[in-house]
Amino acid sequence: MAMVRVKNKYQVVIPERVRAEIGIAVGDVLEAQAERGKIVFTPKTLVDRAVAEGLEDIRKGRVHGPFESVEQMLASLKGKNRKPPRRANRRSR
Repeated sequence: MAMVRVKNKYQVVIPERVRAEIGIAVGDVLEAQAERGKIVFTPKTLVDRAVAEGLEDIRKGRVHGPFESVEQMLASLKGKNRKPPRRANRRSR
C-alpha cells in the first residue's frame, strides 16, 4: 500500500505504481467523491480529449475522405479506395 502526504494547498501525489495500474497520465481528468469516509478518484473521459485525438489523426494523415459519393465511401470501407482525383479550383477572376 502506497502512502501519500497532503501538501499545503491540499495537494497529493498519486504514486507511479497506482498511476500505471489505472492508466492515467498528465492532463487526464478525475472525478473526486467521498464514499464512506474515503476519497475515491474515478478517471473520466471528456469530449475535448476525443476531439484532440481526432485532430492528431488528421495531422498525421490517418483519415479518409471527403467523399463525393456514397459509392466512394463504401469502396473506402471495403479497402478498394483509391484517392479520388483532385478537382481543379475553378474560380472566375
